Amino acid sequence: MTLVSDEAPWRAAPVDIARADRIEVTLDGRPLVARRGETVAAVLAANGVTTFRSTGFDSPRGLFCGMGVCQDCLVEVDGRANQRACMTKIDAPMAIRRQRIDLPLGVPGGAVDATGALSADIAVIGGGAAGLTAACVAAEAGASVLVIDERPTPGGQYFKQPTKVLDPPDPGRDDRQFAGGRRLLDRARRAGVRFIAGTVWTAEGPGLLRVLAGQSETTVSARRVIVATGAYERGLPVPGWTLPGVVTTGAAQTLLRSYRVLAGRRVLIAGNGPLNLQVALELAGAGADVVAVVEAAAKPGPWALGPIMRMTASAPDLAIQGAGYVRRLDKLGIPMLHGHVVERIDAAPGGLTVSLRQTGGERVVSVHKAERVALGYGFQPANELLRLFGCRHAFDAAHGQLATVRDADCRTSDETVFAAGDCTGLGGAFAAISEGIIAGAAAARDLGHAGSKAAREGLARARKDLRRHRRFQQALWSLYAADLPLAPCAPETVVCRCEEVTLGEIDAALEGGDVGIGALKRATRLGMGRCQGRYCAPVAAEILARRTGRPVAELSFFAPRGPLKPIPIGAIATPAAEAEPEGAP
Repeated sequence: MTLVSDEAPWRAAPVDIARADRIEVTLDGRPLVARRGETVAAVLAANGVTTFRSTGFDSPRGLFCGMGVCQDCLVEVDGRANQRACMTKIDAPMAIRRQRIDLPLGVPGGAVDATGALSADIAVIGGGAAGLTAACVAAEAGASVLVIDERPTPGGQYFKQPTKVLDPPDPGRDDRQFAGGRRLLDRARRAGVRFIAGTVWTAEGPGLLRVLAGQSETTVSARRVIVATGAYERGLPVPGWTLPGVVTTGAAQTLLRSYRVLAGRRVLIAGNGPLNLQVALELAGAGADVVAVVEAAAKPGPWALGPIMRMTASAPDLAIQGAGYVRRLDKLGIPMLHGHVVERIDAAPGGLTVSLRQTGGERVVSVHKAERVALGYGFQPANELLRLFGCRHAFDAAHGQLATVRDADCRTSDETVFAAGDCTGLGGAFAAISEGIIAGAAAARDLGHAGSKAAREGLARARKDLRRHRRFQQALWSLYAADLPLAPCAPETVVCRCEEVTLGEIDAALEGGDVGIGALKRATRLGMGRCQGRYCAPVAAEILARRTGRPVAELSFFAPRGPLKPIPIGAIATPAAEAEPEGAP
């Protein structure tokens, strides 16, 4: 095997890979070298490219969420417009072009083939920590299980895996998240779990799902459904948050962990929560200069002793890990700016400038320069499919999000639908694993699969662990509590990234009196873009709640309906194939 050095300006380190795994692609005719299996976004980022397309208003855009939610990183690939760079894998030479405003701005085009139907006892939607665990437990109990996940390699955000040409990773990077994900995937395959890489774009009831996989449309029939679609990072609109070079902390972490690509050589990280500390340390360890970690929560003082003690009592290993993050940041000389938030981001020669203010304050207190800015202000549950199913939700005011109403078995208000993990409300990866065990066991039990004695003992442990992890999360977020109103203050702030609707336009639309979110959508196009309100709906709901004095509730958000994500028009025109679910109804 002939090995060659693989170098690009922003790769974390040169890697010797097989010549066959080096694939030449072009960007607007410029040749670039990609690694087999990495995404288009990864190879562009590795070469310092930040602008992927222009909007209808001629605004430059690039990678933002890194997980296929925001739809901002669209490019043209081999003549096909509107391809998500963060989800498009490179396995052969391809011609990539920055998407121009004169290209069709509709959904991805092309013919769609109806490939028939699949059936299973249980369909699991989402291949992260909760979904993979649920699939393993249900399959080991004797149920037939099909996992549907958008990513070619399941694992989700916590168990995300390195691209195959980098696997196995070097010993220093083979951490427990990589190893844990591999073990879970191997366990699922041994148990006979089937996988389909595709997007559930709508459903004709929970038992009949329509899935777009590439350019093929498949229907999936199931007697029980487990939704484990995870969460995406909360957007905190500020002037400049749509600029190329501004990414989420999750996107920065995915680039590094899965593809060994630095989001930037000089990065400022801002937001709220412990993930930002972990990402800062990972970037610094890979050679990036981390300007600062800007944390919205107040610096821990004597008041923090109670939460820290509760965290230590609930999960001592996680509490020790968190304390280690803080010590390592201090040892590396990375400033930790508590009680600060981003006021605005501006383009500057060679990168971006970031203006900060104190949490609750109104004036800028400092300005920092960086090549890239990574924002992470917590998460929003990806609950669109659950809401489409009609499952009940309640607004969690403490976390500013809709939480799925479930019983002790993770069963929703629809008895055939279970929900596990962060799509239901935030609990973290370890709680998601416990919920996956509970949901997988309950769904299998519904269908007559009781499982072994060892499995029942594992279920009892999972219930106990879940209580412990929930106590930990409650204490953790009391430590990271911050006054983070979603609603921006500056009229020029873009609230709807897709349709570029500003706060000023929203205010103008609301001048007429008591306007609901549906009327606001019709008046401004807010929420009508590709991400379908995933970023702007929570902001709009808060703005309306402030204006009307009514609390945010389930009906404060856009009504859920398919298609849940942009799809070819041919998929809508294709009639759903029918298949009998396995076993009796």
